[in-house]
Amino acid sequence: MFYDTVARMKKITILVTVFIFFLTSSSYAFWMWTPETKRWVNPKYDVKDTPQEQLSFAKGYYSAKDYKKAVNEFEKLIRNYPKSKEAADAQYHIGLSYEVQGRLFEAYKAYQRVVEKYPFSELFSDVIEKEYLMGEKLLNGEGKRGPFVSTMIGGEYDVIEIFRAVIKNAPYGKYAAPSQYKIGLYLSQKELYQEARDEFEKVVNDYPKSEWVGPAKYQIAIVDSRRSTAAQYDQRVTRAAVEEFKEFVKAYPDAELTDQAKKQVDELREKEAENNFVIGHFYEKQKDYASARVYFQTVVDEYEGSSWAARAVHKLKEIALKQTRAKQK
Repeated sequence: MFYDTVARMKKITILVTVFIFFLTSSSYAFWMWTPETKRWVNPKYDVKDTPQEQLSFAKGYYSAKDYKKAVNEFEKLIRNYPKSKEAADAQYHIGLSYEVQGRLFEAYKAYQRVVEKYPFSELFSDVIEKEYLMGEKLLNGEGKRGPFVSTMIGGEYDVIEIFRAVIKNAPYGKYAAPSQYKIGLYLSQKELYQEARDEFEKVVNDYPKSEWVGPAKYQIAIVDSRRSTAAQYDQRVTRAAVEEFKEFVKAYPDAELTDQAKKQVDELREKEAENNFVIGHFYEKQKDYASARVYFQTVVDEYEGSSWAARAVHKLKEIALKQTRAKQK
């Protein structure tokens, strides 16, 4: 019995010693006694008595550009007052804090949480606009991750994720059509032309009254022209692109892109002329002069203004001379 009492006393002494140690150590600076609550608190984890006070306190750090502490304080508010109207504001300011630091994709993620957790917040419209702007900035090359980070955590198609979120969040909002258009633009930049074409077609089909329909039709012609390889035998895609540019010029005669569309038509017709010339030359080498004449004559008749027309005339003369010599033998 005596020994049990001594053992218990030793344990109590050790616990008291440890407690005093922590109070007198460097960690003591993080804990303080508050007479109001009559308890020990750590300011690092403590939260203000009301969400309004906590929001104001966090915004103080944001105004002082101490974004790390600001985010920490905004997160405290969300954890402790999740159902308050200030929680949505705090989440929105987390997005702002990341955005001003150039952490654009993280900013988008923070803004998206406002949509998901507080769909009836007054900030909803502002969030959609912010997300759209994040997508535009990433599309323009701002806020890109380094190659190592992109490899480790992904993010090659962050732009698409953001624009798709904008469309999903507000499918009939003013940013839906331009978001759809810019998905196509991003894929076109990646040289994924068929995928880009599909996305541009969605603009035309899903938002037929949008001002983005014209640019989308122009881009459809552009990606088709890029899909057509130089001087390939099957130029159906090239011909389709020519017709698409012609339709654009006819539908939008006063559009800023009309002059460019006309230039594209000229370039594509030049490509078609070259294609016909190459096929004619192939048959000429095979000594199939009848077939060669057909293609060279097509260049002369249908592509009179091209740089290949004069060369085709020269070839026709050469073939005629060869055929004459063959008959004389």
